[in-house]
Amino acid sequence: MADAVVVGAGHNGLVAANMLADAGWDVEVLEAQPEPGGAVRSDRGVHPDFVSDLCSAFYPLGVASPVMRAMELERHGVRWRHAPAVLAHPLPDGRCAVLERDRDATAGGLDALGAGDGEAWLRLCRIWDEMGEDFLRVLFTPFPPVRAALPLAVSARRAGGLRVLRSLLAPVRSLGEQEFTGPGGPLLLAGSALHTDVFPETTAGSVFGWLLAMIGQRDGWPVPEGGAGELTAALVRRLESRGGRVRCGTPVASVVIRDGRALGVRTADGEPVRATRAVLADVSAPALYGGLVGWADLPASLRADMRRFEWDSATFKVDWALSRPIPWASPDAGRAGTVHLSPGVDALTGYSAHLATGRVPSEPFALLGQMTTADPTRSPAGSESVWAYTHVPYRVKADAGNDGITGAWDEREQAAMARRLEDAVERLAPGFREAILDRRVTAPPAFEEHDANLRGGALNGGTAMVHQQFVFRPVPGLGRAETPVAGLYLASASAHPGGGVHGACGANAARAALAHAGPGGRLLTPALNALSRLLAP
Repeated sequence: MADAVVVGAGHNGLVAANMLADAGWDVEVLEAQPEPGGAVRSDRGVHPDFVSDLCSAFYPLGVASPVMRAMELERHGVRWRHAPAVLAHPLPDGRCAVLERDRDATAGGLDALGAGDGEAWLRLCRIWDEMGEDFLRVLFTPFPPVRAALPLAVSARRAGGLRVLRSLLAPVRSLGEQEFTGPGGPLLLAGSALHTDVFPETTAGSVFGWLLAMIGQRDGWPVPEGGAGELTAALVRRLESRGGRVRCGTPVASVVIRDGRALGVRTADGEPVRATRAVLADVSAPALYGGLVGWADLPASLRADMRRFEWDSATFKVDWALSRPIPWASPDAGRAGTVHLSPGVDALTGYSAHLATGRVPSEPFALLGQMTTADPTRSPAGSESVWAYTHVPYRVKADAGNDGITGAWDEREQAAMARRLEDAVERLAPGFREAILDRRVTAPPAFEEHDANLRGGALNGGTAMVHQQFVFRPVPGLGRAETPVAGLYLASASAHPGGGVHGACGANAARAALAHAGPGGRLLTPALNALSRLLAP
């Protein structure tokens, strides 16, 4: 018997478990997979001499998030490594936009691509200086962020008030066109925004692009030395040092509920695991509502809302073991840990249009990671461990290319899509294919096989577009970790603030559980549920 049972040992589940253990709770984490980590894992499955990350790889939000910083994972074995440059976007003509760790160096490079663009970049940096930390506090605290909102309002006013707000709420294409004369700045921002599933024309897309770019400018986009799994290993070590336990190979079949309260869980083997205070679910919202918790224990309105729950786009990924670094036509691309592959913002719009209409993009926008460039321990000297991924429609209606991809993702379709990604690299780095020693293809269904939260290859726990963020995440209500069942909390990326390795979803669930366990806590869930029903009847 434990004070709390956490379902799922992804990073959010482990962050939640650590926070509860810090408060003196006895915590048990149950994980369906044979190892913890969810999307934060690594292996040697591509080549025995190469470390490859299964899913997430670079961690700008991991070093920027107040939640992850508070974990002090460096004391538990994490060592952050940085590539010489943060991000590069090579162009077909051989030029290259580069996000450097030094803002003046970034500005100098952008000036070479467009007169005055360096100063435009520095203006965005100064906005970050004024309000960046306050923005992060608002983003990563429970919604509504009452205490954090006032400092942000003050700092936003100093940064430019409504004019700044208008810019950040604009589509990232608009921000790029209004602020820059050359292609560099718009590509750095638009490519960063596309790390989520927002498009160049999406309202508030500028916020996502600006956020990731400015974190990269200040903190870089680092990687854990030795692989993504080292981040998970540190979270597990930290938890175990506080008496918490992680049991892998233990899938949970249901949450046990009596009189409207969660009492624990039952595993797939039929084992009851009691939780005297709380159950925290690091699972997707559709897996919790109508899955681990049957509809008989939930409001009818929630069932209707979950029918409208929208997943983000699916993901297709290729890992390569290379005999040498990628032979980029633009040498600057070889210095960056992350490289974005697209001819320009118009091509990003075309790619996005294909996704929006259910067509597999003919010319995919690819995010590429040069892992040995960032962390030399990932492969033998002179070689490179590399991955690239792109998004494909969650439900494929057609193929915008000539390969007849249907979304069956059989061997033929995987080979065709992998060829498109390799073509995208080859166009900018002639000779790339000659360096390939081995490769591994991960099609959308395979993501779900090693992490059930990545349904159909969707990485963000649901779309990050505004209609499913804040008070709309995962359904219209308060945007909080509390659920209609007392003592049960949603701790996954389906909860506010959504996808990314920042730990805030798990932390918000842990804070809610601790608050409800304190004085007056028994009155809190009914009050919040009543308010949620008032806002979203």
